[in-house]
Amino acid sequence: MSDALIINDRDAIPCAELSLRFSRSSGPGGQGVNTTDSRVESRLVDGTVTVTSSEQRSQLQNRQSAERRLVDLLTEAFAPPAPPRRKTKPSRSSVDKRIKSKKRRGETKRLRRNTDD
Repeated sequence: MSDALIINDRDAIPCAELSLRFSRSSGPGGQGVNTTDSRVESRLVDGTVTVTSSEQRSQLQNRQSAERRLVDLLTEAFAPPAPPRRKTKPSRSSVDKRIKSKKRRGETKRLRRNTDD
């Protein structure tokens, strides 16, 4: 691990603020099922973000995977909000298409009914 986990060009998390915990992964076993700590959980020291990786790989691969997932999660959190949606009116053809499909569905159901009285 480097000195800091780079989130984007402005933000980075010092490694001192990260806590990595390794444990045995759940799931199907194999030859090394009870001997390897192949699950890694990375946390910010204050405990606000948790990212877990639990595939059957080495601790180094899991550590790198957890770091990438943490970076992705924090990059998304630091991203500016999306612009507000502009309300639009549905087009006439989309309204007609929706009504025709509803009528078709209703006709199908009507034909399935038992008309024996």
